[in-house]
Amino acid sequence: MSWLVLVLSGVLEAVWATALSRSEGFTRLAPTVTFFVALGLSMAGLAYAMRSLPVGTAYAVWVGIGAVLTVTYAMATGQEAVSLIKILLLGGIVGCVIGLKLIH
Repeated sequence: MSWLVLVLSGVLEAVWATALSRSEGFTRLAPTVTFFVALGLSMAGLAYAMRSLPVGTAYAVWVGIGAVLTVTYAMATGQEAVSLIKILLLGGIVGCVIGLKLIH
């Protein structure tokens, strides 16, 4: 259960990071509210997962999922350029996250 909550919290990290960007310095209501709700849920999920997973593993997986999804979303929406090297590096992060799960 901790791993599932951790993965969902990583997804929420990507949501709050994207919402933060779109809030334009907290001047737009919907992205600002989305940011704070997703941030709270993401942190709560991370805290829950850390009750049974090692802190380093949990944090690395949470950040890895959030980072990969945030960059992938930015590339998919045209906010960030797509390149083969970025895709390969993101794949490396995914591989490392899977590796951390497997060695746990």
